[in-house]
Amino acid sequence: MANNQPAEPDERSESGSQAASEPCCTAVDHDLTAGQIENDVRMLSAMGNETRYEVLRLLDGAGSPVCACDLKPELEVDQSTTSRALKRLYEVDLVDRRKDGRWRYYSTTDRAETLLAAIETVRSDDQ
Repeated sequence: MANNQPAEPDERSESGSQAASEPCCTAVDHDLTAGQIENDVRMLSAMGNETRYEVLRLLDGAGSPVCACDLKPELEVDQSTTSRALKRLYEVDLVDRRKDGRWRYYSTTDRAETLLAAIETVRSDDQ
């Protein structure tokens, strides 16, 4: 069966903007260390779960520290899932925690608030 579609023009043809003597690729670099990249990935990964992300949003919206037991009804998950989410967020410095007797109170860190504000900035209104 013959292909009746017109041929695509060669992007590197003589009429293209790239001269034959110019390289097609340029070197790229960044100034982050391997450790910084690893830490950034751990932090972003911690936010990459619906429960943990919602925990951050709830804590951010609360305006004052929230007891872990008060998050469970809002999240509609069991207490152990809530506790694991809070622990993971604490480990990457996205939440602070304060113990008062047998209760633990959580709040967002400046780091988390900066990330959440950045997400608000880039969020599309149609999603």
